Amino acid sequence: MYLTVKETAEYLSMKESVIETLILHNRIRAIHDGEQYLINKEQFVSHLEEVEKYKQMIQEYLAEPLPEDIDVKDED
Repeated sequence: MYLTVKETAEYLSMKESVIETLILHNRIRAIHDGEQYLINKEQFVSHLEEVEKYKQMIQEYLAEPLPEDIDVKDED
């Protein structure tokens, strides 16, 4: 499924100008039909899955309790 720049910006929660810049720097694959850029939505699936995985890892890390304070004595 192909999306316009505006639809892609909404899908990724980014500004349209950022999407256009990413297209011009070849960070996002797109085709130009003569009037507008069309972006294949499937190229973001793996990226969004990775983002969700990292969010989950961060939540698990933050939910982990702090270890008890170790009483370290300075032995000079």
